[in-house]
Amino acid sequence: MQQVCVLGATGSIGGNTLDVMARHPGRYRVFALTAHGRHQDLLAQCLVHRPRYAALVDAAAAAELRRALRAAGSPTEVLDGAEALVQLAAHPEVDTVMAAVVGAAGLAPCIAAARAGKRLLLANKEALVVGGAVFMRAVHEGGATLIPIDSEHSAIFQCLPPDHAQWAVQIDHIVLTASGGPFRQRDPATLTSVTPDEACAHPNWVMGRKISVDSATMMNKALEVIEARWLFDLTPEQIRVVIHPQSIIHSMVVCRDHSVLAQLGTPDMRVPIAYGLAWPERIESGAERLDLTRTPALTFEEPERARFPGLFLAWDALRGPEGATAVLNAANEEAVAAFLAGRIRFDAIARINAQTLDGVAPRGAMDSVEALLALDAEARAFAQAQMAA
Repeated sequence: MQQVCVLGATGSIGGNTLDVMARHPGRYRVFALTAHGRHQDLLAQCLVHRPRYAALVDAAAAAELRRALRAAGSPTEVLDGAEALVQLAAHPEVDTVMAAVVGAAGLAPCIAAARAGKRLLLANKEALVVGGAVFMRAVHEGGATLIPIDSEHSAIFQCLPPDHAQWAVQIDHIVLTASGGPFRQRDPATLTSVTPDEACAHPNWVMGRKISVDSATMMNKALEVIEARWLFDLTPEQIRVVIHPQSIIHSMVVCRDHSVLAQLGTPDMRVPIAYGLAWPERIESGAERLDLTRTPALTFEEPERARFPGLFLAWDALRGPEGATAVLNAANEEAVAAFLAGRIRFDAIARINAQTLDGVAPRGAMDSVEALLALDAEARAFAQAQMAA
């Protein structure tokens, strides 16, 4: 019986994780659920899954959850504050941590889980984008088992041999596929008038608003390029991106002999979640079977810089000084939040990201969480200043 801590339980990944776990009640137990402030959603989950602990970063929301659980006679203990996520991720009774917190806020609990040697299912790409070498060092020193949950990185992971030493020998390069989001065929000149609801209307995937906007700008793919560099120990030149609108092939590995290995499936996040929970076994995920006889033709396109300028910042950041990827991520989080709040136009997101990447230079060694978070704060302030100018 695996004891599982779900960080970011009220998001789409968290909900899908609980769905997969519920299909295997004799194999997994919900030990802890966490969220930022959605106490009513977390209450509903706690009443169904009866975790030992629940935690909310927002203290007022935690107080509301505590009162509601007591009224319902629930034994779940409620914690509050960002430190509670760190404590639960490293709890000695936890076997597996699903890291589905959105943004740089997930860095500290992810590193705590890594240092504690957990099976770490990584859906929080920012932990690697921001943490980079610091995060990977924690994984190796803690003896953690790191399994990617992003559909693209899970696909690469599934195509590679179990022996990590063989990766460098076998890989020529990898190809991350991208749907192209809702604006793949829209005239770039019209993107100035895009509304948040339009940007969040993804054609294939059901996701939260922040990641949906990232998909529309293809900044999600930029972050995935950076994540892949660390997960698979690749050079920037070994990572390529193609647009694959059908989202059937989730990514590919091109081997040194030019064989191409691909993982296919319906666009359902329960597949990589189930794979991560059970690895190296495979269990029922609840996803619909892929019927190749009814699958539309599979097509591939090169991403256009004019339409998706943010994507190409990934390689700029990877070739920059250590910490540059953290700068890019911080700028993007601020710009996306401003767009969703109606304070900037959609096309300004890439501009703010580029300006911040150029304007904030990492100083000193980026060899600790504290140094990275200080740089993150500096980049956010710079991005906010650009938006106010």
